[in-house]
Amino acid sequence: MKEVNLLYFPPELFYTKTHEWAKDGETITIGITDYAQNLLGDIVYVELPEVGSTLTRGEELGTVESVKAVSEIYAPVSGEVVQINEALADNPALVNQKCYTDGWFLKVKAADSEELKTLLDKAAYFTTLTGE
Repeated sequence: MKEVNLLYFPPELFYTKTHEWAKDGETITIGITDYAQNLLGDIVYVELPEVGSTLTRGEELGTVESVKAVSEIYAPVSGEVVQINEALADNPALVNQKCYTDGWFLKVKAADSEELKTLLDKAAYFTTLTGE
């Protein structure tokens, strides 16, 4: 595993202590962080909810399976799933290759956009990883 200070965490994203990221926009794009994909290793399968599903913040929304383990993914915000990244069905390794761009998981119409403000910024997330 790479050292934390060698990993990338875009400053414009919001983060959770469980290693998901959220990007604000017309819809909220959700994925897992560089730290999470690095920790998991080679990702071989991603299970996501169906379009139209309702997510509740903090509850499981799906799973990621790697050669090492199966890990749960948690919803950073509540809302309705409006799109899933269909490319992950054929190429789940996109999460390892480009977790913040091509390897996103889903897009959500947020039930309460104020929830984003309660997530961690880059500095706070980095502190949870390093304890510094």
